[in-house]
Amino acid sequence: MVSSTNNKDSVVRSYVYTFACHENERALCELELETMLVPGTDIHSGNHAFVRSNLCIPPGRSPFVRGRLDVMAEADTVEDLKHAASQIDLSSGETFKVVCLKEGDDMPDYAHSRLLEKELGMCIRGKAMMKQPEVTFGLIHANGKWLLGQWTEADRSWQTHHQKPQNYSTGLGVTLARALVNIAIPQVEGHQLLDPCCGMGTVVIEALSMGIEAKGNDLNPLAVQGARINLPHYGYDSARITLGDMNDLEGSYDAAILDMPYNLCSVLPDEEQLAMLTSLKRLAGRAVIVSTEWVEGHILDAGWNIDQYRTVNKGTFIRHIWLCT
Repeated sequence: MVSSTNNKDSVVRSYVYTFACHENERALCELELETMLVPGTDIHSGNHAFVRSNLCIPPGRSPFVRGRLDVMAEADTVEDLKHAASQIDLSSGETFKVVCLKEGDDMPDYAHSRLLEKELGMCIRGKAMMKQPEVTFGLIHANGKWLLGQWTEADRSWQTHHQKPQNYSTGLGVTLARALVNIAIPQVEGHQLLDPCCGMGTVVIEALSMGIEAKGNDLNPLAVQGARINLPHYGYDSARITLGDMNDLEGSYDAAILDMPYNLCSVLPDEEQLAMLTSLKRLAGRAVIVSTEWVEGHILDAGWNIDQYRTVNKGTFIRHIWLCT
């Protein structure tokens, strides 16, 4: 195990997350990171995509985050980090390596990066091992400072959810569903999520995989049947999915995600849209509302306040996303 350093370079409760997303997902990615890591967090996008925060979250929660650097020390130069590196206390026989993270500002080229890794690695008391070390340390240049810390790669086991037994092409994708869950419920512990039009259960599966208590419902028997096949495939109880009209649902939830039903050949009548949004307001105090149509007027008429608005594009297909309270 690594013990925290106790020198003047130590940084308390500071974390750097590196991330990557498709250009069409950038607005969604930034909203997710801002929501989970506190609004106003300084997010650096583009080729040097990283965000620094005082909040510690599992990097695998976000579909966009590559990893988390638990900052142990920072300095103006790499040379000034060597003292902090020498204070790192590894357990007897514990193996390690140092990596330069490419997402930083003005990061050096390949040869220089390998040299910096070697110089810092020689200061750490322990056994260096390049392949499958027990501990990885990361080095990044961010906001004019060099940061050194323990590096944790994001857990990507959730990507197996792309191959659900039952699916349909117009449903929410796994990446989008996972990001929406994080926007709806930034803090996992003790919160309940409702997906009242759950389709094949993608949102419910993503929430459950993060440890969030979640339930789903749908009016379409075929969708419910598919969701009840998908959940047990990943080890979750199919009884979390109910069949019925969301307007008849009862209970109280911390948050909900409503993907408004749509059909390429017909439009949901205005009165039905308003009824659904009004029922949603009764069921949850916070909601992420997704629609292929412009329903902002109905959202406001149902009593919601709109905190954030984003879009996600896939070609000419546009999904509107409202975060409401």
